[in-house]
Amino acid sequence: MKVVSVILGALASVGFAQQATLCKDYEYFSSNGYQLNNNIWGRSFATSGSQCTYVDSVSATGAKWHTKWTWAGGKDNVKSYVYSGRQITKKKVNQYTNLETEAYWVYDTTNQRSNVAYDLFTAADINHDTSSGDYELMVWLARYDVWPIGTSQGMVTVAGRSWELFYGPNGSMKVYSFVPPVGQPIYNFKADLKEFFAYLTNNKGYPASSQNLISKFLNATTMTMRMLTSIVAYQFGTEAFTGGPATFTVNQWSANAW
Repeated sequence: MKVVSVILGALASVGFAQQATLCKDYEYFSSNGYQLNNNIWGRSFATSGSQCTYVDSVSATGAKWHTKWTWAGGKDNVKSYVYSGRQITKKKVNQYTNLETEAYWVYDTTNQRSNVAYDLFTAADINHDTSSGDYELMVWLARYDVWPIGTSQGMVTVAGRSWELFYGPNGSMKVYSFVPPVGQPIYNFKADLKEFFAYLTNNKGYPASSQNLISKFLNATTMTMRMLTSIVAYQFGTEAFTGGPATFTVNQWSANAW
């Protein structure tokens, strides 16, 4: 997926209380080490539609939020990746001991095309262009009539679950996606995402000792870039394609790293 600029006017630390409504493209909320982004990067592919995201609560223990959307046109193009993210220190993947996370979510309809997924970018250059990376790791918790980039590499077992692993290029970036079996969404997920990197390192030659977990923003302002020089968000949300009206609700999402 593609990530674009944030709107600083929506920063919670500047003017929002604990809750917020985000309806502008890329409107942004930040509090307690968490962030949310109404990241409608693919709006131009739609013939009609809209999306708003609602911050229900954010505390040191995690984020609760929901997003409502309807999109038509551009059937196979992503319209948005609205997400919550955790701000953590940038460093090489093999220097993290743990990337623990929990997610509890639900969609109110299957009359839509989307996925529910974690998304992390890595690059050898810790200051890599923030629109992409050398590698992208996605961990899908559900898919509704959509498919990941690339081709199936078969079934694998990671973090105590079975996944279908997909691999393919997105430009020069190498994309690995771990996807649950069709019709088996994971509504309650608790895992250490470091296990997925470990699988790729041990089985696919992923260079964890030279790849940094990086920030993911495009064309951010100078102020934002200063804010992002030492932090990175690893993110959880939904990629919306077409359909709706649909509401994606995250009853609880938390993430930590050390």
